[in-house]
Amino acid sequence: MNILILDEEVYLAQKVAIRLQEEGNYCTHVSNIKEVNFHEEYDVILLSTNISSSDVHKIIANFKESIVILLVSYINDTTVTKPLKDGAMDYIVKPFIMDELVRKIYHYVEFKELKKQNKNLQNYIDFAFYNTQIECELPQTLPFAIETNDQRLADKIVLDVALKLNKTIKFISLENHTKIEPEQFADDLLYIYDFHYAKKGSKDIILKTIESYDVIISSLEDIDSIPFEKVTIKSTSKLSTVDSILTINDYVKLMVTSFQEKYPDTELSKRLGISRKSLWEKRKKFGIEKSKGNKSE
Repeated sequence: MNILILDEEVYLAQKVAIRLQEEGNYCTHVSNIKEVNFHEEYDVILLSTNISSSDVHKIIANFKESIVILLVSYINDTTVTKPLKDGAMDYIVKPFIMDELVRKIYHYVEFKELKKQNKNLQNYIDFAFYNTQIECELPQTLPFAIETNDQRLADKIVLDVALKLNKTIKFISLENHTKIEPEQFADDLLYIYDFHYAKKGSKDIILKTIESYDVIISSLEDIDSIPFEKVTIKSTSKLSTVDSILTINDYVKLMVTSFQEKYPDTELSKRLGISRKSLWEKRKKFGIEKSKGNKSE
């Protein structure tokens, strides 16, 4: 990491720098704001609040992406409260134990990385479930089963339930497992998918085993004779069932039927790389009725 130490106490700053450099970090020490290189990017800034409050604010404002930890001699609104409101992450009171400062630094570095990962995962989830709408009444108690032709629908339901219950999801595929021990996941939401792969005997045992646990089962085939509630939800999109390479004509037919409600003909033909006239001809050839929900031009 690239670390800036802004502190007028040279001995203390050097002691901190040596400790952090021993752990493979690069440290720069300056005694006042005039020595700060504002064009440099720092992962962490250790900032003494013995300098003027305006300089403290300037450092925090100019290094918004850095983790700023305040080095304070005493606590008041100027040294702690205001800088924290401005964007500093935390503070430590002098004199401090070196291990405590190092712990704070790595804690916030990890926290920042986890926030970034969480944001990326949330963006991916939003992308993956874009236009995935659940329009059926879900059971109010667990366990329950989902019977669907689109795995994404089941996955979306499980995610929503986990968020509502504030539980971690544990995934188990019955394509690879034949035995389930739900007591190992008593504090989690257990998601058993690929239920259609299991043999009848295994299914009966699993259904009996999970009766008193927070479990959701999903199957791409019909589920018969279960001791708890089942929700059946079908996707009207044919995209979810495509499992082989299509001919050009079949592809065009699939795209038109799947997306003609989303795009007007001008946009649809443009995305398919054909003219509006060709789109009209293909509708006629394939017997595709123009959707009433097709957007106006």
